[in-house]
Amino acid sequence: MVAGTGSTVLSIGLHPSAVDYSRYPGLDEATLTARIEAGEATLREAGFDIVTCQLPAAPDEAEAMVRAYEPATFQVAMIGAGVRMAAEHTLLFERLVNVLTETQPGIRFCFNTSPESTIDALRRWVRPTTVLPPGYGNSVDQSTA
Repeated sequence: MVAGTGSTVLSIGLHPSAVDYSRYPGLDEATLTARIEAGEATLREAGFDIVTCQLPAAPDEAEAMVRAYEPATFQVAMIGAGVRMAAEHTLLFERLVNVLTETQPGIRFCFNTSPESTIDALRRWVRPTTVLPPGYGNSVDQSTA
């Protein structure tokens, strides 16, 4: 089901500095950062209007950062696998879903399994707004670093 055009996507994930890399052999902060940046570039080049929100692992801080977007309207929130798939982030995931349903009535959710699968997750729910030349797009980093 595709929600339509003219949609803005809020892409939410852990900031690379908040990830416990001991769980992911062969992955480090620099590699994950590069993969996230490449995935975001692919989304912008495909025409998605994306706002990036990289969060700390602390639920209170993360919720406050997401609430700061409240005046904006998002049609889709993509919550990354790093938030959803690690048991220690269950409370963080619940808080994000609850704050988004409270502040963004009617929002749809999609979920990736890696930075590279984000485009597939988005395409299930929203169409790109326009195709932009490489290097253009809307990305706001709410990083903790």
